[in-house]
Amino acid sequence: MNHKPAVVILCGGGPAPGMNTVISAVSKSFLNDGYRVIGLHEGYKNLFKPEQEIQEIDFEYADRIFNRGGSNLRMSRYKPKNEEFKPDFFVKNNIKLLVTIGGDDTASTANRISKYLAEHNVKIQNIHVPKTIDNDLPLPEGISTFGYQSAKDEGVRIGTAVYEDARTSDQWFIMAAMGREAGHLTFGIGAGCHYPMIVIPEMFNKSEISLDKIVRLVISSILKRRLIGVPYGVGIISEGVFHSLSDEEIKSTGIQFTYDAHGHPELGTVSKAHIFNVLVQNKLKSIEFDVKTRPVELGYELRCIPPKAFDLMYCNLLGIGVKMLFDQGHTGCMVTSNERGDVKPLQLKDMEDPKTGKIGTRMVNIDGSKAQIVMRRGMHFITSDDYEAAKQYVANPEEFDFFKILNWEK
Repeated sequence: MNHKPAVVILCGGGPAPGMNTVISAVSKSFLNDGYRVIGLHEGYKNLFKPEQEIQEIDFEYADRIFNRGGSNLRMSRYKPKNEEFKPDFFVKNNIKLLVTIGGDDTASTANRISKYLAEHNVKIQNIHVPKTIDNDLPLPEGISTFGYQSAKDEGVRIGTAVYEDARTSDQWFIMAAMGREAGHLTFGIGAGCHYPMIVIPEMFNKSEISLDKIVRLVISSILKRRLIGVPYGVGIISEGVFHSLSDEEIKSTGIQFTYDAHGHPELGTVSKAHIFNVLVQNKLKSIEFDVKTRPVELGYELRCIPPKAFDLMYCNLLGIGVKMLFDQGHTGCMVTSNERGDVKPLQLKDMEDPKTGKIGTRMVNIDGSKAQIVMRRGMHFITSDDYEAAKQYVANPEEFDFFKILNWEK
């Protein structure tokens, strides 16, 4: 048994730009005060095994990974059950702090472990660092999860090239972007590229979401651009829309899916852009509106890029902030840093659903000024003012009226 006080760092979920920056900053901060720093591979999957695969982190290792993409600590989405918990690893290694880096699932599991250890008189602190390119953790408004800004910037870089291809070749692209439930990444990329149609799940706040409505929104934009003499464009759709769709509707697309053990379509094995593009093409052909569209999937290529300047600074502040909160005695919390650099804790217990214990999801504020300005004034779509002109292309323009589809007031 090593009696030197130690801190253990683990990463859960999927990668995001800045993972290594956080690991580096946390490690350097504790090494400077004489702590042993243990990196745990494979996250929670490895934590309660009889033997763990670990990485001893020294200053040279931490310094070398600071600005690298990906995560030097291998990750896992594994969620241990309560009956798997045991204090052995923490006691054996004299752990004083468990640092978890991840999204809502990782935070929720950290919260459960924290409660378990307290109940078994194992006195360690637990601090979570909010990571996800989805930007969907319930931080104070205006504060991003780390990784989001870098992923958005890279998405805009790629998305701008796709738009230029559309303009150059006079065609449309149907793009799908990551976002498990919320539409932050899709909205950020679409707004940054000035796309004529952005579809996120939060838009359906006054109308039930459906694949048919999503398709009609895209065609509404294609139709409006044709009326103003622009035969090209990009429509971007958040994969988060699938979160609200039934298995039956997903199966009705006619797409060939594989199915999990419970009979649910495995959406992770197919391109969401392909699904949307096929549905758009089917609808265009049914109304005899001749427009070619091509699918573009945007997601995995954003997760392991080197962090941009914003996240390099932000992740460094969060990493140092973990040590600051630890020294102040905080535990069972999430570290935050605002635009001034102020480091503050958010208690996980205050963020969890009392029934499920899960951390809540932050959705795009669809009624906020930013979303309303972009969607009402920055996008192209058919309204009642366009019906007469649109009849040269489609028999029933009202079917593609943006405001009627969403049941929004004009």
